[in-house]
Amino acid sequence: MREDPNQPDREPAVTGDPGAVAADLVEALRREAVRLGFSRLGIARAAPPPRQDRVRRWLDDGHAGAVGEWMERQQPLRADPNGLLDGVRSVIMLATDHATHGGEPSGCGDRPPAPVAGRGRVARYAWGGDYHDLLRGRVNLLASWLEARVPGCRTRGVVDSAPLPEREFAWLAGLGWFGKNTMLIDPRAGSYFLLTALLTDLELPVDAPVEVDHCGSCTACLDACPTGAFVAPRVLDANRCISSLTIEDHGAVAADLRAGMQDWVFGCDVCQEVCPWNRHAPGSAEPAWQPREGEATLGLAGLLALDEPAFRRRFKGSPLVRAKRRGLLRSAAIALGNRPDAASLESLVGALDDVDPVVRGAAAWALGRWCRLECGLAAPARAALVARLQVEADAQVRGEITAAVG
Repeated sequence: MREDPNQPDREPAVTGDPGAVAADLVEALRREAVRLGFSRLGIARAAPPPRQDRVRRWLDDGHAGAVGEWMERQQPLRADPNGLLDGVRSVIMLATDHATHGGEPSGCGDRPPAPVAGRGRVARYAWGGDYHDLLRGRVNLLASWLEARVPGCRTRGVVDSAPLPEREFAWLAGLGWFGKNTMLIDPRAGSYFLLTALLTDLELPVDAPVEVDHCGSCTACLDACPTGAFVAPRVLDANRCISSLTIEDHGAVAADLRAGMQDWVFGCDVCQEVCPWNRHAPGSAEPAWQPREGEATLGLAGLLALDEPAFRRRFKGSPLVRAKRRGLLRSAAIALGNRPDAASLESLVGALDDVDPVVRGAAAWALGRWCRLECGLAAPARAALVARLQVEADAQVRGEITAAVG
Protein backbone atom coordinates (compact mmCIF):
# COMPACT_ATOMS: atom_id res chain seq x y z
CA MET A 1 0.00 0.00 0.00
CA ARG A 2 1.44 3.36 -1.05
CA GLU A 3 1.64 6.03 1.62
CA ASP A 4 0.70 8.75 -0.88
CA PRO A 5 -2.07 7.69 -3.31
CA ASN A 6 -1.25 10.67 -5.55
CA GLN A 7 2.17 9.26 -6.37
CA PRO A 8 2.62 6.48 -8.96
CA ASP A 9 3.57 2.96 -8.03
CA ARG A 10 7.34 2.67 -7.89
CA GLU A 11 7.49 -0.51 -9.96
CA PRO A 12 10.92 -1.81 -10.95
CA ALA A 13 12.44 -1.22 -14.38
CA VAL A 14 11.75 -3.87 -17.01
CA THR A 15 14.03 -6.95 -17.06
CA GLY A 16 13.65 -10.63 -17.95
CA ASP A 17 11.87 -12.54 -20.73
CA PRO A 18 10.61 -10.04 -23.39
CA GLY A 19 7.24 -11.77 -23.89
CA ALA A 20 6.40 -11.95 -20.21
CA VAL A 21 7.77 -8.49 -19.65
CA ALA A 22 5.55 -7.03 -22.38
CA ALA A 23 2.39 -8.54 -20.88
CA ASP A 24 3.28 -7.41 -17.37
CA LEU A 25 4.20 -3.97 -18.63
CA VAL A 26 0.86 -3.50 -20.39
CA GLU A 27 -1.09 -4.51 -17.30
CA ALA A 28 0.93 -2.08 -15.20
CA LEU A 29 0.40 0.56 -17.89
CA ARG A 30 -3.37 0.04 -17.73
CA ARG A 31 -3.36 0.42 -13.97
CA GLU A 32 -1.32 3.61 -14.13
CA ALA A 33 -3.54 5.07 -16.86
CA VAL A 34 -6.65 4.53 -14.74
CA ARG A 35 -4.88 5.95 -11.69
CA LEU A 36 -4.14 9.11 -13.67
CA GLY A 37 -7.79 9.51 -14.64
CA PHE A 38 -8.13 7.78 -18.01
CA SER A 39 -11.07 5.38 -18.32
CA ARG A 40 -9.76 2.72 -20.70
CA LEU A 41 -6.68 1.82 -22.71
CA GLY A 42 -6.06 -0.09 -25.92
CA ILE A 43 -2.97 -0.63 -28.04
CA ALA A 44 -2.58 -0.66 -31.82
CA ARG A 45 0.38 -1.29 -34.07
CA ALA A 46 1.89 1.91 -35.45
CA ALA A 47 1.34 1.06 -39.09
CA PRO A 48 -0.26 3.29 -41.74
CA PRO A 49 -3.91 3.39 -40.65
CA PRO A 50 -6.65 1.79 -42.75
CA ARG A 51 -9.63 3.59 -44.29
CA GLN A 52 -7.52 6.43 -45.66
CA ASP A 53 -9.12 5.83 -49.05
CA ARG A 54 -12.47 6.71 -47.45
CA VAL A 55 -11.04 9.90 -46.04
CA ARG A 56 -9.68 10.75 -49.48
CA ARG A 57 -13.13 10.27 -51.05
CA TRP A 58 -14.71 12.31 -48.27
CA LEU A 59 -12.35 15.19 -48.96
CA ASP A 60 -12.78 14.92 -52.73
CA ASP A 61 -16.55 15.03 -52.30
CA GLY A 62 -16.22 18.36 -50.46
CA HIS A 63 -17.64 17.07 -47.18
CA ALA A 64 -14.96 18.48 -44.87
CA GLY A 65 -16.57 21.89 -44.55
CA ALA A 66 -14.59 24.67 -42.88
CA VAL A 67 -11.66 22.37 -42.06
CA GLY A 68 -11.23 21.14 -45.63
CA GLU A 69 -8.06 23.08 -46.42
CA TRP A 70 -6.47 22.08 -43.11
CA MET A 71 -7.37 18.42 -43.69
CA GLU A 72 -5.88 18.53 -47.18
CA ARG A 73 -2.59 19.86 -45.85
CA GLN A 74 -2.49 17.32 -43.02
CA GLN A 75 -3.56 14.25 -44.97
CA PRO A 76 -0.09 13.12 -46.11
CA LEU A 77 1.14 13.37 -42.51
CA ARG A 78 -1.85 11.45 -41.15
CA ALA A 79 -0.91 8.44 -43.25
CA ASP A 80 2.31 7.70 -41.36
CA PRO A 81 2.71 7.99 -37.56
CA ASN A 82 6.49 7.98 -38.05
CA GLY A 83 6.12 11.64 -38.88
CA LEU A 84 5.22 12.24 -35.24
CA LEU A 85 7.77 9.93 -33.62
CA ASP A 86 10.59 8.43 -35.62
CA GLY A 87 10.72 4.68 -35.10
CA VAL A 88 7.28 4.49 -33.48
CA ARG A 89 6.07 0.91 -33.10
CA SER A 90 2.97 1.14 -30.90
CA VAL A 91 0.11 3.59 -30.47
CA ILE A 92 -1.42 3.51 -27.00
CA MET A 93 -4.96 4.87 -27.21
CA LEU A 94 -6.68 6.19 -24.10
CA ALA A 95 -10.39 6.90 -23.62
CA THR A 96 -11.72 9.33 -21.01
CA ASP A 97 -15.44 9.32 -20.17
CA HIS A 98 -16.81 12.83 -19.73
CA ALA A 99 -20.60 12.60 -19.27
CA THR A 100 -21.61 14.69 -16.25
CA HIS A 101 -24.73 15.98 -14.52
CA GLY A 102 -25.17 19.70 -15.20
CA GLY A 103 -26.05 22.29 -12.61
CA GLU A 104 -29.29 23.36 -14.31
CA PRO A 105 -31.56 21.45 -16.70
CA SER A 106 -29.19 18.71 -17.74
CA GLY A 107 -28.51 15.07 -17.38
CA CYS A 108 -26.30 12.13 -18.16
CA GLY A 109 -26.56 9.38 -20.71
CA ASP A 110 -30.05 9.60 -22.19
CA ARG A 111 -31.11 12.68 -20.19
CA PRO A 112 -29.75 15.73 -22.06
CA PRO A 113 -30.28 19.34 -21.03
CA ALA A 114 -33.83 20.45 -21.77
CA PRO A 115 -34.31 23.45 -24.10
CA VAL A 116 -34.90 26.65 -22.14
CA ALA A 117 -36.06 29.95 -23.65
CA GLY A 118 -33.27 32.50 -23.75
CA ARG A 119 -30.51 29.92 -23.29
CA GLY A 120 -28.24 28.19 -25.79
CA ARG A 121 -27.09 24.59 -25.64
CA VAL A 122 -23.45 23.51 -25.62
CA ALA A 123 -22.00 20.10 -26.50
CA ARG A 124 -21.48 18.07 -23.34
CA TYR A 125 -17.70 17.77 -23.68
CA ALA A 126 -17.39 21.58 -23.59
CA TRP A 127 -19.36 22.24 -20.39
CA GLY A 128 -16.21 22.53 -18.30
CA GLY A 129 -12.58 23.39 -18.96
CA ASP A 130 -10.50 22.77 -22.04
CA TYR A 131 -9.95 19.03 -22.34
CA HIS A 132 -6.67 19.60 -24.20
CA ASP A 133 -5.01 20.97 -21.07
CA LEU A 134 -6.27 18.24 -18.75
CA LEU A 135 -5.54 15.29 -21.02
CA ARG A 136 -2.17 16.64 -22.16
CA GLY A 137 -1.06 16.81 -18.55
CA ARG A 138 -2.22 13.25 -17.91
CA VAL A 139 -0.64 11.74 -21.00
CA ASN A 140 2.65 13.47 -20.24
CA LEU A 141 2.61 11.90 -16.78
CA LEU A 142 1.90 8.51 -18.31
CA ALA A 143 4.75 9.03 -20.77
CA SER A 144 7.11 9.84 -17.92
CA TRP A 145 5.99 6.72 -16.08
CA LEU A 146 6.65 4.55 -19.14
CA GLU A 147 10.05 6.10 -19.78
CA ALA A 148 11.03 5.47 -16.16
CA ARG A 149 9.77 1.88 -16.34
CA VAL A 150 11.60 1.17 -19.61
CA PRO A 151 14.75 3.31 -19.60
CA GLY A 152 15.74 4.47 -23.06
CA CYS A 153 12.29 4.19 -24.65
CA ARG A 154 10.87 7.20 -26.46
CA THR A 155 7.31 8.53 -26.33
CA ARG A 156 5.09 11.33 -27.59
CA GLY A 157 1.65 12.28 -26.32
CA VAL A 158 -1.01 13.58 -28.71
CA VAL A 159 -4.26 15.29 -27.68
CA ASP A 160 -6.18 16.27 -30.80
CA SER A 161 -3.33 18.56 -31.81
CA ALA A 162 -1.24 16.64 -34.33
CA PRO A 163 -1.95 14.92 -37.67
CA LEU A 164 -2.86 11.57 -36.15
CA PRO A 165 -6.13 9.78 -37.02
CA GLU A 166 -6.97 9.03 -33.39
CA ARG A 167 -10.32 7.36 -34.12
CA GLU A 168 -8.72 4.95 -36.60
CA PHE A 169 -6.11 3.88 -34.08
CA ALA A 170 -8.70 3.75 -31.29
CA TRP A 171 -10.77 1.37 -33.41
CA LEU A 172 -7.69 -0.77 -34.10
CA ALA A 173 -6.98 -0.72 -30.35
CA GLY A 174 -10.41 -2.16 -29.56
CA LEU A 175 -11.94 0.94 -27.99
CA GLY A 176 -15.10 0.84 -30.10
CA TRP A 177 -16.65 0.55 -33.55
CA PHE A 178 -17.61 3.31 -35.97
CA GLY A 179 -21.26 4.16 -35.47
CA LYS A 180 -23.50 5.37 -38.26
CA ASN A 181 -23.04 8.87 -36.85
CA THR A 182 -19.24 8.47 -37.42
CA MET A 183 -18.64 8.49 -33.65
CA LEU A 184 -16.57 5.74 -32.06
CA ILE A 185 -18.92 3.74 -29.82
CA ASP A 186 -17.81 1.48 -26.99
CA PRO A 187 -20.40 -1.25 -26.24
CA ARG A 188 -19.67 -0.78 -22.53
CA ALA A 189 -19.57 3.00 -22.45
CA GLY A 190 -21.35 4.54 -25.43
CA SER A 191 -19.70 7.47 -27.19
CA TYR A 192 -19.34 10.19 -24.55
CA PHE A 193 -15.57 9.88 -24.30
CA LEU A 194 -12.48 11.75 -25.49
CA LEU A 195 -9.40 10.21 -27.07
CA THR A 196 -5.73 10.68 -26.26
CA ALA A 197 -2.77 8.93 -27.89
CA LEU A 198 0.64 7.97 -26.54
CA LEU A 199 3.12 6.95 -29.24
CA THR A 200 6.15 4.87 -28.29
CA ASP A 201 9.01 3.06 -29.97
CA LEU A 202 8.30 0.02 -27.77
CA GLU A 203 6.68 -2.95 -29.47
CA LEU A 204 3.74 -3.81 -27.22
CA PRO A 205 1.05 -6.51 -27.52
CA VAL A 206 -1.86 -5.11 -29.53
CA ASP A 207 -5.58 -5.36 -28.86
CA ALA A 208 -8.14 -6.62 -31.37
CA PRO A 209 -10.42 -4.15 -33.15
CA VAL A 210 -14.19 -4.32 -32.70
CA GLU A 211 -15.18 -5.98 -35.96
CA VAL A 212 -18.91 -6.32 -35.26
CA ASP A 213 -21.23 -3.50 -36.35
CA HIS A 214 -23.40 -3.16 -33.26
CA CYS A 215 -25.56 -0.46 -34.86
CA GLY A 216 -27.54 -3.14 -36.68
CA SER A 217 -30.59 -1.72 -38.44
CA CYS A 218 -30.87 1.29 -36.11
CA THR A 219 -30.95 4.68 -37.86
CA ALA A 220 -31.88 6.87 -34.88
CA CYS A 221 -28.87 9.16 -35.29
CA LEU A 222 -29.37 9.58 -39.02
CA ASP A 223 -33.06 10.34 -38.60
CA ALA A 224 -32.58 12.80 -35.74
CA CYS A 225 -29.97 15.10 -37.30
CA PRO A 226 -31.71 18.51 -37.49
CA THR A 227 -29.79 19.65 -40.57
CA GLY A 228 -29.65 16.37 -42.50
CA ALA A 229 -25.87 16.25 -42.27
CA PHE A 230 -25.56 12.50 -42.88
CA VAL A 231 -25.17 11.80 -46.59
CA ALA A 232 -25.22 8.08 -45.80
CA PRO A 233 -24.47 5.90 -42.77
CA ARG A 234 -20.96 6.85 -41.55
CA VAL A 235 -20.67 9.69 -44.08
CA LEU A 236 -20.99 13.16 -42.52
CA ASP A 237 -21.24 16.34 -44.56
CA ALA A 238 -19.53 18.85 -42.28
CA ASN A 239 -20.97 21.67 -44.37
CA ARG A 240 -24.31 20.83 -42.75
CA CYS A 241 -23.15 19.58 -39.34
CA ILE A 242 -24.15 21.82 -36.43
CA SER A 243 -20.91 21.06 -34.60
CA SER A 244 -18.85 22.17 -37.57
CA LEU A 245 -21.02 25.22 -38.21
CA THR A 246 -20.90 26.47 -34.62
CA ILE A 247 -17.24 25.69 -33.90
CA GLU A 248 -15.20 25.75 -37.10
CA ASP A 249 -17.21 28.00 -39.41
CA HIS A 250 -17.19 31.63 -38.29
CA GLY A 251 -18.96 33.16 -41.27
CA ALA A 252 -22.61 33.60 -42.19
CA VAL A 253 -24.54 30.33 -42.02
CA ALA A 254 -26.47 29.29 -45.11
CA ALA A 255 -30.09 30.39 -44.73
CA ASP A 256 -31.49 26.89 -45.24
CA LEU A 257 -29.48 25.54 -42.27
CA ARG A 258 -30.29 28.17 -39.64
CA ALA A 259 -33.61 26.76 -38.45
CA GLY A 260 -32.02 23.33 -38.07
CA MET A 261 -29.41 24.73 -35.71
CA GLN A 262 -32.19 25.03 -33.13
CA ASP A 263 -30.68 26.49 -29.93
CA TRP A 264 -27.19 25.01 -30.25
CA VAL A 265 -24.48 27.65 -29.90
CA PHE A 266 -21.39 25.44 -29.56
CA GLY A 267 -21.31 21.91 -30.89
CA CYS A 268 -24.23 19.49 -30.96
CA ASP A 269 -25.03 16.21 -29.19
CA VAL A 270 -28.24 15.23 -31.00
CA CYS A 271 -26.84 12.15 -32.74
CA GLN A 272 -25.36 10.97 -29.44
CA GLU A 273 -28.42 11.81 -27.34
CA VAL A 274 -30.63 9.49 -29.42
CA CYS A 275 -28.08 6.65 -29.60
CA PRO A 276 -29.33 3.61 -27.63
CA TRP A 277 -25.76 2.79 -26.62
CA ASN A 278 -25.61 6.03 -24.60
CA ARG A 279 -28.58 5.20 -22.41
CA HIS A 280 -26.26 3.89 -19.76
CA ALA A 281 -23.13 5.89 -20.55
CA PRO A 282 -20.94 5.98 -17.45
CA GLY A 283 -21.03 9.29 -15.64
CA SER A 284 -17.99 11.21 -14.52
CA ALA A 285 -17.35 13.10 -11.31
CA GLU A 286 -14.20 14.69 -12.73
CA PRO A 287 -14.30 18.37 -11.70
CA ALA A 288 -12.87 19.48 -15.05
CA TRP A 289 -15.97 18.22 -16.90
CA GLN A 290 -18.48 19.91 -14.61
CA PRO A 291 -20.35 22.91 -16.08
CA ARG A 292 -18.58 26.22 -15.56
CA GLU A 293 -20.45 28.35 -13.03
CA GLY A 294 -22.81 25.39 -12.56
CA GLU A 295 -24.64 25.93 -15.86
CA ALA A 296 -24.70 23.56 -18.82
CA THR A 297 -26.39 26.15 -21.06
CA LEU A 298 -25.57 29.79 -21.80
CA GLY A 299 -27.72 32.90 -21.48
CA LEU A 300 -28.09 34.23 -25.03
CA ALA A 301 -28.68 37.87 -24.12
CA GLY A 302 -25.49 37.85 -22.10
CA LEU A 303 -23.52 36.44 -25.01
CA LEU A 304 -24.74 39.16 -27.35
CA ALA A 305 -23.49 41.81 -24.92
CA LEU A 306 -19.87 40.58 -25.00
CA ASP A 307 -17.24 42.65 -26.73
CA GLU A 308 -13.93 41.01 -27.68
CA PRO A 309 -12.12 41.57 -24.35
CA ALA A 310 -15.16 40.41 -22.36
CA PHE A 311 -15.46 37.31 -24.56
CA ARG A 312 -11.82 36.44 -23.92
CA ARG A 313 -12.17 36.94 -20.18
CA ARG A 314 -15.35 34.92 -19.85
CA PHE A 315 -14.20 31.92 -21.85
CA LYS A 316 -10.54 31.80 -20.94
CA GLY A 317 -9.65 28.14 -20.39
CA SER A 318 -12.85 26.97 -22.10
CA PRO A 319 -13.22 25.10 -25.42
CA LEU A 320 -15.70 27.80 -26.46
CA VAL A 321 -12.84 30.14 -27.35
CA ARG A 322 -12.45 28.09 -30.53
CA ALA A 323 -15.74 29.43 -31.89
CA LYS A 324 -14.35 32.97 -31.67
CA ARG A 325 -16.54 35.89 -30.64
CA ARG A 326 -17.99 36.25 -34.13
CA GLY A 327 -19.06 32.60 -34.33
CA LEU A 328 -20.51 32.37 -30.83
CA LEU A 329 -22.52 35.60 -31.05
CA ARG A 330 -23.74 34.73 -34.53
CA SER A 331 -24.97 31.36 -33.23
CA ALA A 332 -26.57 33.03 -30.21
CA ALA A 333 -28.57 35.31 -32.51
CA ILE A 334 -29.66 32.35 -34.65
CA ALA A 335 -30.74 30.48 -31.51
CA LEU A 336 -32.96 33.41 -30.54
CA GLY A 337 -34.45 33.41 -34.01
CA ASN A 338 -35.37 29.77 -33.56
CA ARG A 339 -36.61 30.12 -29.99
CA PRO A 340 -37.87 33.69 -29.40
CA ASP A 341 -37.48 35.05 -25.90
CA ALA A 342 -39.10 38.35 -24.96
CA ALA A 343 -36.52 39.01 -22.27
CA SER A 344 -33.79 38.96 -24.93
CA LEU A 345 -35.43 41.49 -27.28
CA GLU A 346 -33.25 44.42 -26.23
CA SER A 347 -30.05 42.40 -26.62
CA LEU A 348 -31.03 41.06 -30.02
CA VAL A 349 -31.95 44.54 -31.26
CA GLY A 350 -28.64 45.79 -29.88
CA ALA A 351 -26.82 43.15 -31.94
CA LEU A 352 -27.98 45.01 -35.07
CA ASP A 353 -25.33 47.59 -34.12
CA ASP A 354 -22.55 45.07 -33.48
CA VAL A 355 -19.13 45.86 -34.93
CA ASP A 356 -19.12 42.54 -36.83
CA PRO A 357 -21.30 42.30 -39.94
CA VAL A 358 -21.71 38.53 -39.48
CA VAL A 359 -23.30 39.13 -36.08
CA ARG A 360 -25.47 41.95 -37.44
CA GLY A 361 -26.67 39.72 -40.28
CA ALA A 362 -27.59 36.88 -37.92
CA ALA A 363 -29.46 39.31 -35.66
CA ALA A 364 -31.38 40.64 -38.67
CA TRP A 365 -32.40 37.12 -39.67
CA ALA A 366 -33.52 36.34 -36.12
CA LEU A 367 -35.58 39.51 -35.81
CA GLY A 368 -37.10 38.72 -39.20
CA ARG A 369 -38.38 35.48 -37.71
CA TRP A 370 -39.86 37.46 -34.83
CA CYS A 371 -41.62 39.74 -37.33
CA ARG A 372 -43.75 36.77 -38.36
CA LEU A 373 -44.93 36.02 -34.84
CA GLU A 374 -48.45 36.82 -33.75
CA CYS A 375 -47.39 38.46 -30.51
CA GLY A 376 -46.03 41.68 -29.11
CA LEU A 377 -42.51 40.96 -30.36
CA ALA A 378 -43.31 41.44 -34.03
CA ALA A 379 -43.77 45.22 -34.06
CA PRO A 380 -40.58 46.21 -32.18
CA ALA A 381 -38.59 43.68 -34.21
CA ARG A 382 -39.76 45.18 -37.49
CA ALA A 383 -39.20 48.75 -36.28
CA ALA A 384 -35.63 47.93 -35.28
CA LEU A 385 -34.91 46.36 -38.67
CA VAL A 386 -36.35 49.30 -40.61
CA ALA A 387 -34.30 51.74 -38.54
CA ARG A 388 -31.09 49.77 -39.04
CA LEU A 389 -31.64 49.56 -42.79
CA GLN A 390 -31.38 53.34 -42.98
CA VAL A 391 -27.78 53.32 -41.76
CA GLU A 392 -26.43 49.86 -42.67
CA ALA A 393 -23.51 50.06 -45.11
CA ASP A 394 -22.63 46.39 -45.53
CA ALA A 395 -24.29 44.91 -48.62
CA GLN A 396 -24.77 41.42 -47.17
CA VAL A 397 -26.30 42.75 -43.98
CA ARG A 398 -28.59 45.02 -45.99
CA GLY A 399 -29.69 41.92 -47.89
CA GLU A 400 -30.44 40.11 -44.64
CA ILE A 401 -32.50 43.04 -43.35
CA THR A 402 -34.40 43.42 -46.61
CA ALA A 403 -35.26 39.73 -46.61
CA ALA A 404 -36.24 39.92 -42.95
CA VAL A 405 -38.73 42.77 -43.34
CA GLY A 406 -40.01 41.57 -46.72
